[in-house]
Amino acid sequence: MVNDLVVHVVDDDAAVRDSIAFLLDTDGIASRTYDTAAALLAHVPAIEPGCIVTDVRMPEVSGLEMVRRLKASGVTLPVIVITGHADVPLAIEAMHAGVTDFIEKPFDDEALLASVRAALAKGAEARDQALLAKEILARLDALSTRERQVLDGLVAGHANKVIAYDLDISPRTVEVYRANVMTKMQARSLSELVRMTMVTRRD
Repeated sequence: MVNDLVVHVVDDDAAVRDSIAFLLDTDGIASRTYDTAAALLAHVPAIEPGCIVTDVRMPEVSGLEMVRRLKASGVTLPVIVITGHADVPLAIEAMHAGVTDFIEKPFDDEALLASVRAALAKGAEARDQALLAKEILARLDALSTRERQVLDGLVAGHANKVIAYDLDISPRTVEVYRANVMTKMQARSLSELVRMTMVTRRD
C-alpha cells in the first residue's frame, strides 16, 4: 500500500515547497519538506519510506549531487526532479544517475501527482521486496547445515539421487531433508523455493 508512505519535498523556494505540500495533502498524500538538500541528507538515518521530489538547482548541494549521495548511502527511494527549461540537460543527467522522472516548470499539478503516485508505487514494491528478502534470509538462517546443502542441490537443479551421491547419504534421507527445507522455507513448490533464493540474491 502507498497510503502509509511519505513524499519528501526538497526545494530552497518556500513558496514551491508549500505549494507542492498543499497539492499532495489535497490528494491525501503525506509529505515532509526540506529547505536544502543537506537537510534531507541529515534526515537519512530516519527517513520514512516513500519517494523524493527535489529541485535540481539549489545552493550548496544540488539535486543531482543529493541523488549521488543518497545512492552512496544506500537510500533507494525513487526520486523525481523538478527542473526549469534551461536545466533539462541536467535533469537528463540526473536520470542517468538513477532519478525516476523529471518534471519541467511550470508543472501541471496532475502531471506531478501522476509522477508521484507512480514513484510511490515503485517505492512500495521495492520496500515489499526488501522485506520479503529479509524474511527469506531469516528462514535460510534457520536451516541446518545439511538442510542448506540439500537446498543448494535442489536450486542447482539436481535430482535427489545426485544430491544423495554428492552428500554421501541415502536418497530417502535427502527426501526427509527436502521436506524439512520446504516446511522451514514455507515453500509450496520447488519453483517457489527457487524463486525465494533468487529474491535474496537480487537483494
